[in-house]
Amino acid sequence: MAEKVRSDGEETRGGADVDGREWRSIIAAAQAGDRRALDELVAGWLPLVYNIVGRALNGHADVDDVVQETMLRAVDNLGTLRDPDSFRSWLVAIAMRQIRDRARRRTSETLDDGAGDQATDFAELTVLRLQLEGQRREVAEAVRWLDDEDRQLLSLWWLEVAGELTRRELAAAVGISRQHAAVRVQRMKERLETARGIVRALDSSCPELPEVTARWDGRPDSVWRKRLARHIRGCAYCSGAREGVVPAERLLVGIALVPVPVGFTLSLALGGKTAAAATGVGWSAKVISALTKPAVALTAGATIVAGGAYVVTQAPDKPPPRAAVAPTAASTARPPSHTPSATPSASPSPSPTKTDVYGTVVDAVDRAPDPNARPGTLAHRPESGVTSTGGAKAVMQHRGDSVTLSGKGYVLVRWQISPKSRPGALVMPAWTGLEGKLFHVASGGGRRMDDALPGAPDGYATGMGGPSIGYTVLPSGTQQMWQNEYFYLDGSVTLTVNERGADYGLIVFPSSWDAANKDVTTGPAQGAIRYGLVRDNGEDTAPVPQYLTRATPTDPATVAQRSRV
Repeated sequence: MAEKVRSDGEETRGGADVDGREWRSIIAAAQAGDRRALDELVAGWLPLVYNIVGRALNGHADVDDVVQETMLRAVDNLGTLRDPDSFRSWLVAIAMRQIRDRARRRTSETLDDGAGDQATDFAELTVLRLQLEGQRREVAEAVRWLDDEDRQLLSLWWLEVAGELTRRELAAAVGISRQHAAVRVQRMKERLETARGIVRALDSSCPELPEVTARWDGRPDSVWRKRLARHIRGCAYCSGAREGVVPAERLLVGIALVPVPVGFTLSLALGGKTAAAATGVGWSAKVISALTKPAVALTAGATIVAGGAYVVTQAPDKPPPRAAVAPTAASTARPPSHTPSATPSASPSPSPTKTDVYGTVVDAVDRAPDPNARPGTLAHRPESGVTSTGGAKAVMQHRGDSVTLSGKGYVLVRWQISPKSRPGALVMPAWTGLEGKLFHVASGGGRRMDDALPGAPDGYATGMGGPSIGYTVLPSGTQQMWQNEYFYLDGSVTLTVNERGADYGLIVFPSSWDAANKDVTTGPAQGAIRYGLVRDNGEDTAPVPQYLTRATPTDPATVAQRSRV
């Protein structure tokens, strides 16, 4: 679908003109009610819409809804399109309207603590799915530092440079003239270059930067963009790194669309229509599956098998129960008010939730037990042993490191958080590709990672950081990790490190019930701060790991940062 420019300056459809004729015939057939043509139309243009919306929102959880609404509006209003040649600009304009409508709704609504969390970082997805390296990777990562309006424009300009849109279509989508579009694009590119400088600086060894970023939580925003840009302008070390910088447009030429992830899902509500209603008005099963993939169109309340585990769907008017409200990042980043000898403060325990089917227990913030409270009895599940692709001790310290576990038995995941190396927002690891069952059975190691460490020079420091080095900040709604976390596996699953922001590593050991039981029941001797915590009730209603997913995405790092169980 690349564009070419004729010698007279007029843009023509990419490749051969036959491509344009083919799309015109498909669009005309879809308008006439041809289901097969409608299937092809949806499947063919969904990736373009996904790239525009995904990059404009940087993978926010609302991407699903905005892409869905765009495709639904396009299909519903296809009959009003008079010129099939204008389909692409018409579709892009619909997508941009939905993006702007979403922005207006969000500014007028009161958001809860977790509403701003991103489900998928589109910058990381772009890097990993397209295997970008060097300065191309730098451009993709710089997108995080742009404001919403600039990201919206960049989502179109990126595709223009890549050959997927024309300047005329970009201007039409934004609703401005081509001359005005040229001015807007130039200003956006200048801010993008500033953001690229920030990415380079953060990856450098500038001796002054740790002090500048000491209070930064690792989340890009306009305030820190200005602070870091000011530092770069006045720093000989950081400003000298601009030599050999290639203009962004030269880096983006010919880059393909980011593929729609395997794990990409859209709501079954279909813009207020149920799947059955959609079928009733002429939608074929293939169109519905394209709009809901990989979900399955079912009646509300049905139970289905997906990836080897049960998933429970609920009626649209009966939302799932909300997890307990978690501390905000700001409150987590502050030193607690207690002394090292006191019991660490914790979030209140959520109200018990009735769970009938494995997979309905989701992550929730829990209360730290008293240091002297002995744990309950650890259920003893059958164990024949677990094999690991990483051997007896898999050390994973970098983003993308993974280990696949198979068998029936216990697994220990030991956390090694390094705030001295890099504090800030922590991106949790992902459990993917589960076939069978997986439970979070116990926590040990003698301490939670937020427990005060005795003898800390700051007067107060934990495994999550301290006043002098900054704090590692968990995503909203996350259970606080312990040094040792024990899981029980009956089947196979892959654990992947998604490190970005805060520095952490995982050490994964095939273990046993004896080892887990000894760990959690070993008291505060030898420097241990507290006994362990037993989570396993021996039933299928025991907790599952945080952020467990039933699908195996092409890139495990794109797993949404919430449970999909």
